[in-house]
Amino acid sequence: MDRGIRAVWYDLPQAGEEAYLAWLHDVHLPELVKRHGYAWGAHYRITDSSPRMREIHDRLARPDDSNVGTGTDFLLLLGASSPHDFCDPTPARVEEGTSADTRDMLSKRIGARACIFVEEAKVNGPEARERQRGTAPGPAIQMGSFRTKTEDDEFDLCSWYAQYRFPAMAAMPGCIAARKLVTVAGWANHSVLYEFTSLEEREKHFQDHESLALDKKEWTNRIIGYTVHAPGSPSLGRRLWPKVETGA
Repeated sequence: MDRGIRAVWYDLPQAGEEAYLAWLHDVHLPELVKRHGYAWGAHYRITDSSPRMREIHDRLARPDDSNVGTGTDFLLLLGASSPHDFCDPTPARVEEGTSADTRDMLSKRIGARACIFVEEAKVNGPEARERQRGTAPGPAIQMGSFRTKTEDDEFDLCSWYAQYRFPAMAAMPGCIAARKLVTVAGWANHSVLYEFTSLEEREKHFQDHESLALDKKEWTNRIIGYTVHAPGSPSLGRRLWPKVETGA
């Protein structure tokens, strides 16, 4: 079981990025996933989205809050059996107990924004066989994190995922799985994590469906009108760690 997910979005200074990534992938993440209750870890580089996706990005409301981290270049994900596995001890206490070298490397993150989520619902796509249970998410992801503007919006959003988006993902080529998440701790109230076999397959099969958000006659257009997204959300990422096998 991996119903708990911790997500950290952040940037890095250009100088020292290579050294940080080598440390994260070779040392820190392999050690971190050994903690009790943790199921997997994954690290993604966020990519520049396609023109059609950028058009959607440009229409989304963003938080007017200087306390919300603005990092958008990398996304670190950790899976656990329960979100409480990230709370006892808290991430801050875990960091306090690490070495000075580890704390120095973690301090290189810029504009970090962290959330702890619990899985609300999940649907497997046609490519579900590409991910074994209890392992890291797929080679490519799209992850959104957001709030809604009103209580009525919450009910509409829940219905949209149950009646519209998840049934579409269950039949979409290139889709491994989709998870709807709700927040235990952090700025966002909601998140969604889509897993794909590649960003190319996502663009080929999912983007037309996503771009319906631009059509005022579509239900999805109402969704983008009342959601307030974190900086960079939705994030499109290619997995850096665990390394994607050739041909995946």
